[in-house]
Amino acid sequence: MAHLQLTAVAGGGRCDEMEEVALLGSYDEEAGAGAGAGPEGDEVGAGMQLVQVRVTGMTCSACTGAVEAALSARRGVRRAAVSLLQNRAHVVFDPALAKEEDIVEAIEDTGFEAEILPDSTVSQPKSQNTMSGQFRIGGMTCAACVNSVEGILIKLPGVKRAVVALATSLGEVEYDPSAISKDEIVQAIEDAGFEAALLQSSEQNKVLLSVTGLHIEGDVDVLHDILKKMEGLRQFSVNFANSEVEIVFDPEVVGLRRIVHTIGMESNDRLKARVQNPYTRAASNDAQEASKMLHLLRSSLYLSIPVFIMRIVCPHIHSISSFLLMHCGPFHIGDLLKWILVSMVQFGVGKRFYIAAYRALRHGSMNMDVLVVIGTTASYVYSVCALLYGAFTGFHPPIYFETSAMIITFVLFGKYLEVIAKGKTSDAIKKLVELAPATALLLLKDKEGKYAGEKEIDASLIQPGDVLKVIPGSKVPADGIVVWGTSHVDESMVTGESAPISKEVSSLVIGGTMNLHGILHIQVTKVGSGTVLSQIISLVETAQMSKAPIQKFADYVASIFVPIVITLSLLTFLAWFLCGWLGAYPNSWAAETSNCFVFSLMFSISVVVIACPCALGLATPTAVMVATGVGANHGVLVKGGDALERAQNVKYVIFDKTGTLTQGKTTVTTTKIYSGMDLGDFLTLVASAEASSEHPLAKAILDYAFYFNSLCKLPSSKDSIKKRKEEIFSQWLLEVTDFSALPGKGVRCLINGKEILVGNRTLITENGVNIPEEAESFLIDLELNAKTGILVAYDSHFIGLIGTTDPLKREAAVVVEGLKKMGVYPVMVTGDNWRTAQAVAKEVGIEDVRAEVMPAGKVDVIRSLQKDGSVVAMVGDGINDSPALAAADVGMAIGAGTDIAVEAADYVLIRNNLEDVITAIDLSRKTFNRIRWNYFFAMAYNVVAIPVAAGALFPFTGLQMPPWLAGACMAFSSVSVVCSSLLLRRYRKPRLTTVLQITVE
Repeated sequence: MAHLQLTAVAGGGRCDEMEEVALLGSYDEEAGAGAGAGPEGDEVGAGMQLVQVRVTGMTCSACTGAVEAALSARRGVRRAAVSLLQNRAHVVFDPALAKEEDIVEAIEDTGFEAEILPDSTVSQPKSQNTMSGQFRIGGMTCAACVNSVEGILIKLPGVKRAVVALATSLGEVEYDPSAISKDEIVQAIEDAGFEAALLQSSEQNKVLLSVTGLHIEGDVDVLHDILKKMEGLRQFSVNFANSEVEIVFDPEVVGLRRIVHTIGMESNDRLKARVQNPYTRAASNDAQEASKMLHLLRSSLYLSIPVFIMRIVCPHIHSISSFLLMHCGPFHIGDLLKWILVSMVQFGVGKRFYIAAYRALRHGSMNMDVLVVIGTTASYVYSVCALLYGAFTGFHPPIYFETSAMIITFVLFGKYLEVIAKGKTSDAIKKLVELAPATALLLLKDKEGKYAGEKEIDASLIQPGDVLKVIPGSKVPADGIVVWGTSHVDESMVTGESAPISKEVSSLVIGGTMNLHGILHIQVTKVGSGTVLSQIISLVETAQMSKAPIQKFADYVASIFVPIVITLSLLTFLAWFLCGWLGAYPNSWAAETSNCFVFSLMFSISVVVIACPCALGLATPTAVMVATGVGANHGVLVKGGDALERAQNVKYVIFDKTGTLTQGKTTVTTTKIYSGMDLGDFLTLVASAEASSEHPLAKAILDYAFYFNSLCKLPSSKDSIKKRKEEIFSQWLLEVTDFSALPGKGVRCLINGKEILVGNRTLITENGVNIPEEAESFLIDLELNAKTGILVAYDSHFIGLIGTTDPLKREAAVVVEGLKKMGVYPVMVTGDNWRTAQAVAKEVGIEDVRAEVMPAGKVDVIRSLQKDGSVVAMVGDGINDSPALAAADVGMAIGAGTDIAVEAADYVLIRNNLEDVITAIDLSRKTFNRIRWNYFFAMAYNVVAIPVAAGALFPFTGLQMPPWLAGACMAFSSVSVVCSSLLLRRYRKPRLTTVLQITVE
């Protein structure tokens, strides 16, 4: 396949068709966009003042629009930009016409809280006292519930920001622990009618231990005594019912492993403590929720099936029918049995619907529970009234007890399936969590520091500095560095890199990866939330919590959906009842239900029950959740639903040349001296000048100079080479003074009191040094062959040049051609000279080239392409390209490897492979195609189902949808949307042969 791709590159190259959290994570692109368009993007005019305001209570883009409109309308305000995610407003105003108090008043008049930040000219970092907590929220059924919980949390004192996700039943809250505690947040959520529990917090010195052996109060006293004597423990609380102890400790004084060991040792192993894994608790809660829903469903089924049989089957069996028609007082036995059984379903099993509906209404919102309660209660109350009426008058109108029972049963069945399906959307996170091994082999040292043995410990007790033994076939327990041994490690489960990676002394290893062959001793460098695996999990969780802009429409519809449905239900009842009362339709239509009131009521109940707001609320978050998980499995990390949505419309992809299109491994290919100087002296002079530079070209020159000066004395091991390098450099590098690096040009310094210039043509000519014609001709030849020439001048005389090259990545040309096939235009931006840039661009098939661009100029290139509204993606290394990544609509940091927390990027591509750029765009497009289908299913279902339930087809076909069938339809609508999103789990990376339409023979 590699050769096939390279063949396609050659063909493509000759083708003539060429022509800008934990949840609350980093969204710097928004800040960058705001800076470009807002007050910080331009200089504050003379006499103007810039103020930065913290705005509390904003929940959506409508809020930011309202604040911006209010500020812009205020006299004296020149510019205003509001960031929802940062909860800040940047305002430029004329102090002669307006005051800071006026700005605060303008914001507060729109219903939000405002606070002037102390130093508005500098972006304020988060308060050290700010904490983020992740809460599990149970009982949410639709987007209206999400809006309700978010609204309640935002209003709490001390809460800075809150985001709630329906698909994961999680909420992340950023709060000031000095103003509000986690228990108060939990209480506020529970007061709103939902279940809540804290899963994990950003507080690093708190741990929850599960303790086995706590059987009696005496055991609790023993645990109290042990913890009281332990140094470094600030506070602790024991939960006897759950056998848990929460400990706040000083990690500088006492380690977690010592705490666990001390509890066991001091209790003579009667008490054993282990660290609670928040993800294990979350999985347990999911299982409990599914089990609880299954229990309710079973109870409802056991009570409803007899009622359904008595209604449908028993009338056709004479003996049973006769028994059911026997009287028990004024009631038929059959009717009495139905009443008893359905009452147990309505008020026993269905109690949860009444509680949820009451709490929703109490807070001024309406959700699916309200619809279920209205529909089932109407059917139940009518049936009871009809039963009593028949008992006291002797005229028995039809009763519909089975309607309310079957509605509740089908709704519970749908909810159970929904819980199971929603659980599958988080499979990606579960798989990532399962990568981390449960135990590790700790190497023990004696007093002399020698290894004296090994001990198996819980992986959660690993500490930085520990030396662990990793045997073949086992997983690496934590991030670290190899101190002994050689092996190959499979990192595909974390980075997506399929080929095993060779590991030897000084190699970095990632926790959760698989050791294949040899034994390794690794020294732990990162544990807990600092590991690569934890950061990936955190990033995926953050992305799954975020809302894509397309979801705003669903949130709006959900907020007005239930009132509209109730209104339609009333109109349906009135229309059928009035038409029947006025004789507008034959009496035979209502004959089966005895009168037009019951006839109309059944249509009305069907309308209430069949409508489903849940499907709309689940359409986007479930798809985003599955897509971000799938992306993580392929080494493509997405930072949020907004980034996922923008990437589908990418028109331009800007590539940095060095390290992105090329391998980033610059080597010296040739040297040319024009002064008669010895080659060794020349390289010594240039290497001395470049030794203080961090540029990749400087490193290449230093390596070349090292190997030239020590070629015949090279030691064998890498450690020895490194030491030898340091020795040689210290021996022959010349003393440098007045060193300065000139971005985009080169370096300047003094050696032996004489000025030396090492850099490009611009640096040499700007300093008045003439370049000989022979050197100019040689330089042009280098550039035409896609090589870079480094010119050297010493004491105002040109003395030579060095030719370097950075090989292209083998997939570069194929990926460029693939992007063109996808309708995306590739652009190359580089600080290199025009000839080299054009030679490289021609080789990979890029027509639009921007050369000799200074680092800050890349942002200008991006903005020029954005002028016509085009969506621009920038692919870079995430370090030197951070401003450009932030300015682009979609920033992609490629080759991040273990450094996955690239703040400026929207996408983090772990592997250093350009094919992942195609994967990122393709995944985005397929995800939003799925979301559109989800919305189509949800909207089409309600648009079609509600008129059918209202009886729109009855006059023509005589078909009437009974309320229990309407309940079944409603239950399956939301399940169908979740299942539709789950189809994204079958996503496969696009094969380049497919993208390029290459036929393999």
